[in-house]
Amino acid sequence: MNAALPDVANQTHQSLHLDQVGMAEIPLRLKFQQQDISARATLTVDLSAEQRGIHMSRLYLTLEQLGSQSELTPANLLLWLEQLLQTQQPGSQHLRLELRFDWLKKVPALLSDNSGWQSYPIRLVAWQDEQGSHLLESVELLYSSTCPCSAALSREALAEVFREEFADQASIRPEEVARWLQSNASLATPHSQRSMARAQLHSTLSYTSSLQLPELIQRMEKALATPVQTAVKRTDEQAFALRNGANQMFCEDAARRLARSLEGLPDWQNARIEVHHYESLHGHDAVAGKWLSRTNQPAPKADWF
Repeated sequence: MNAALPDVANQTHQSLHLDQVGMAEIPLRLKFQQQDISARATLTVDLSAEQRGIHMSRLYLTLEQLGSQSELTPANLLLWLEQLLQTQQPGSQHLRLELRFDWLKKVPALLSDNSGWQSYPIRLVAWQDEQGSHLLESVELLYSSTCPCSAALSREALAEVFREEFADQASIRPEEVARWLQSNASLATPHSQRSMARAQLHSTLSYTSSLQLPELIQRMEKALATPVQTAVKRTDEQAFALRNGANQMFCEDAARRLARSLEGLPDWQNARIEVHHYESLHGHDAVAGKWLSRTNQPAPKADWF
């Protein structure tokens, strides 16, 4: 029983080079922004034609150890890539690590003293290739969108009824108008819907890199102005209704706002904006997107929605 067990993955054999071999949906505990998080990892390497298989257990155990010992930062991600790739020598030259998790952030209500946890789905991808080391940061956030067309039609319906009711009056006291509006202003209401924005940034990964996700989220929420709320009182709900009224937008408007919000964010090379308005009028979604590049790269047409 003391004899060495066979390792068929190390068998030399002439076949075909593979671009990606590894594991997907690995449960993983990580530390991110001083929080303990549960993540799912996808970890792959390329495989030379001469080698039959990779050493998956080495990848798994090394990733488990690295994730439990250090904070998730760009510098540590670069270190992880190097150490993980080392477990597959001499058969692999490239490595890709993808992490998906939800980041919880405590956010206050608009006016009251309430607060609650907001969840932001995060996707981080770090990889190495002939061009160097790279990092992709992606985040999703939910917001409310009020349709400008629906709002205009609602106002027109209200104005028409108002004109009919007061057609015979030469003058109207403000108190009378206020009472009428309290009873009739909702006879036609514009439709709003929960909407989703996704932004991703591609940058060079180095030991001096910093995660841009916190600043990215702040810029996106400021640009849209109507991120969904957590715990609210009636004063917060009214304030949110006022924000919706002041920030009516089609999906095209949202995509343009978000694209402009990234202009002052440093360090990224390519970026992508994607928005989905989950229509309350239609049974389908309205979508829009924008590809931004500081390196004159063409947009990947096949990688949308």
